[in-house]
Amino acid sequence: MTRTINGKALNPVGLGCMNVAWAYGNPPERADAEALFRHALDNGCDHFDTANIYGKGVSEEILGTAIMDRRDEFFLATKTGIIVDGARRGIDCSPDAITASIEASLERLRTDHIDLFYMHRFDPKVPIADSVGAMVRAMEAGKIGSYGVSEWSSAHIREAHAVHPMAAVQTEYSLWTRNVELGVLEATKELGIALVAFSPVARGALCGELTDPATLTEKDLRRTHPRFLPENWPANLELIQQFNALAAEAGVAPAQLALAWVLAQGENVHAIPGTRSVAHWEENNAAATCDVPAEVLEKAAALINQESVHGHRYPEVMRGTIDTEDYV
Repeated sequence: MTRTINGKALNPVGLGCMNVAWAYGNPPERADAEALFRHALDNGCDHFDTANIYGKGVSEEILGTAIMDRRDEFFLATKTGIIVDGARRGIDCSPDAITASIEASLERLRTDHIDLFYMHRFDPKVPIADSVGAMVRAMEAGKIGSYGVSEWSSAHIREAHAVHPMAAVQTEYSLWTRNVELGVLEATKELGIALVAFSPVARGALCGELTDPATLTEKDLRRTHPRFLPENWPANLELIQQFNALAAEAGVAPAQLALAWVLAQGENVHAIPGTRSVAHWEENNAAATCDVPAEVLEKAAALINQESVHGHRYPEVMRGTIDTEDYV
């Protein structure tokens, strides 16, 4: 089973490459991260997704040293737009910033071509046509094959697509994060755009292993996310335990059930779970071929959803950067 992005047939389960450099606790040794990427490529992974801010370029650098000698074997996506530089934080999708960022990513990745280049967040300071124009010029120069956006609203997606067709929209989508169902999912289907779901296993909550967020390292971003906080986690853990039992009854791993549900939401939907574990990658990758009955997927959706989950998906400080439609 394959699904397309910009006309390229891909395994619907790709690999999100944030975890090896940033956000979820202490990163692995670089050699271990490189080994993971090579193992994934050797065993059928053909979609690797990273970003310039993951470890301040470290994720891109690891991909560059690990697998770029086999560049023609996989689809490469990276992102720009979020600034995390000490006290300087924000969003910059100005044409000059986009152009400079492409060059920097190409250098770190050790390649001359990126298949898909995303604007990581919506920049309200820059006219959409100007940002898209920079992407088009990069495509004309052969430096990127297509462009996409991440965490944009359906209205802004339509506006950008009218300037020049985009290949993909990336946003958080899982059983417990359904914001795309407020407009983005419909827009992508209507316009023929791929929807790439990040955090499809709910930031690890639906992997069957996390029982106490207090055990996460101090550097783990989830310690600041409302759904993992003490006031919300016990109620969410009850849902998760029921979900784990449902997966066991269906004969699949919890992560596989979570991924199967995401992929069932449309033929244009791809998933890019992240991991630092070869065993977890193999489990995630097998989700594309798991035969999960429709009634099991329906039970999972009825159990864990936007109404049953406790807490917002992002802490307050991050919500202002999200353009995707939100629940009141």
